[in-house]
Amino acid sequence: MKKADSAHPAPIYVPVRLDEKPAGTPAQQAFRQAILDVENLRERLRDLRTEQAEARRRYWQQVGPAAGAVVAARRNLFPALEEALLLGYFSRLEEQQITEVILGNARALEDRFGEDEDEIIRKYAPAGRRQTAGAGEKKSGDAEPKAAPEFIPDPSLPPHEQAAQAAKARRKTKAQRQQEAIDQAAQADQKQLESNTKTIYRQLARTHHPDLERDPEKQAAKTAQMQRITEAYEADDLYTLLQLLAESGPADAEADDVLTRYTRALLQQQTQLKQEMNELKYGPNGFITGSGKKQELELRQLKRDLRAEAEYVAHVGRVISEAEGLRELLRQLAAEGLDSL
Repeated sequence: MKKADSAHPAPIYVPVRLDEKPAGTPAQQAFRQAILDVENLRERLRDLRTEQAEARRRYWQQVGPAAGAVVAARRNLFPALEEALLLGYFSRLEEQQITEVILGNARALEDRFGEDEDEIIRKYAPAGRRQTAGAGEKKSGDAEPKAAPEFIPDPSLPPHEQAAQAAKARRKTKAQRQQEAIDQAAQADQKQLESNTKTIYRQLARTHHPDLERDPEKQAAKTAQMQRITEAYEADDLYTLLQLLAESGPADAEADDVLTRYTRALLQQQTQLKQEMNELKYGPNGFITGSGKKQELELRQLKRDLRAEAEYVAHVGRVISEAEGLRELLRQLAAEGLDSL
């Protein structure tokens, strides 16, 4: 025993709580983690949508007028260019160049500003290029393809972005359409799985029904638990039923199998949520959110570029009003290796 005045008193030991093992079977643990991950992703997606909507509002508030001026100037090119094709003044090669300028102008309006120029593109695009890429020609004896469902743009977007979505949908390749069909089928299977509350209810009832318990105390506990299960089933609340299944005591193989199936569905849902987030951030209609001097400088530079483009395109419109001016423009584009403005 150490003396009371010792310079080295007896060490003090602080009890440390050992890490507890996660409760439940591996299937129950995986399911609970999958539920948590999905809820976190949904919350992040909601926040991102709010940020994107605000960024989109600020963006178009600042650059919308300048973009509108470019659209108007580019639209004004079509009458002079189409009239030039009817004059008989230009050579066949020059007429081909004029057609390329018309198509390039129409595609710029669609791809960059969301304008619907499908009529112009169908009118001047070569027959082989009008077909959807990868679609190929219909062979004799092939079944008549099913009509694609009508595309409905996101109504929360501005009109120009809705038009851009519609234009993009028209240009989807056959492979893209097939992949979409596969994804839709997978989503349908997942929704069917998620709506099947009866299977989970029966599984829980077999485990927690009070009539199957002889011990009075355990019977009372199972009566209370069964009431929660019945309330969730009557409310068609699959989430609560699955939580109750994951929180159950030692699970049998059938319960673990059910949880494993739903865990796979939740993992697929996580993948879809991540894809939605990436599309929001980096897709054609995405806006990288941010603040500060850098973003403000980028927006100012963009407005300057759009104003300069509008002035240049308006100048081109004045030049091509005369046949010789259009011919000179075609020479300049050919010298620079360009087929459009």
